[in-house]
Amino acid sequence: MITKGPAKKLTVYVEEADRFGGKPVYEVLIDIFHKKKITGVSVFRGVAGYGVDGVVHTSKIEILAMNMPIKIEALDTEENINRVLPDVYQVVEHGLVEITDTSVVKAVSKAWEGKEEEEHMKLEGKAKLLRIIISEDDEWEGEPLYEALVKRLIMTDIAGATIYKAIAGYGPHKRYHKKKTLSTHGELPILITVLDTEEKIQKVIPVLDDMVNEGIVAVSDVNIIKYTHRDVGIEAL
Repeated sequence: MITKGPAKKLTVYVEEADRFGGKPVYEVLIDIFHKKKITGVSVFRGVAGYGVDGVVHTSKIEILAMNMPIKIEALDTEENINRVLPDVYQVVEHGLVEITDTSVVKAVSKAWEGKEEEEHMKLEGKAKLLRIIISEDDEWEGEPLYEALVKRLIMTDIAGATIYKAIAGYGPHKRYHKKKTLSTHGELPILITVLDTEEKIQKVIPVLDDMVNEGIVAVSDVNIIKYTHRDVGIEAL
């Protein structure tokens, strides 16, 4: 069980079509992480991307939609992450594996309770990456929690936030959820990522402490190489 404090984030990037022993690589990794008792894992499907072949894949193109990028994230102690690395190296023949230092600000599960308009800003250099992992069916005052959180982030003048919906994963309860096998209730993880200065990130921590009753909140150090955005009023293509 992961607790507040230093931790490691293992991220594996593969393609949806990648197979190991006849099974999708991301499913094989999920099984490994589950058997090794990694606290929680989430799998996210990209909406567009390209690899070393230079071919752009997008979910809008049917022929290429089956080979979209997949990101698998596991968050746990350094000891537990190191324990699964040999298996990850064996399974991932093509892709990218990375480990980053992170700090868990809050990690609470219902199963654990009782137990332990202004000018555009410019971000560059050292900053903080805030990651919030909650359940799709979590609510706050009658609306989806992830929507309520984004509204609060806007109110606190955070530069921007991105929401990802997982296609597979499991949490502390060890029940493996997969999009095509779900009931009408949303049981898969939602990932909200926020990138901003340390000062602004620290200001939103109390808000998260109040609103996130079950999930994981983690902060990592990042170095921003380039930060750009679309001007207000320009519509997305």
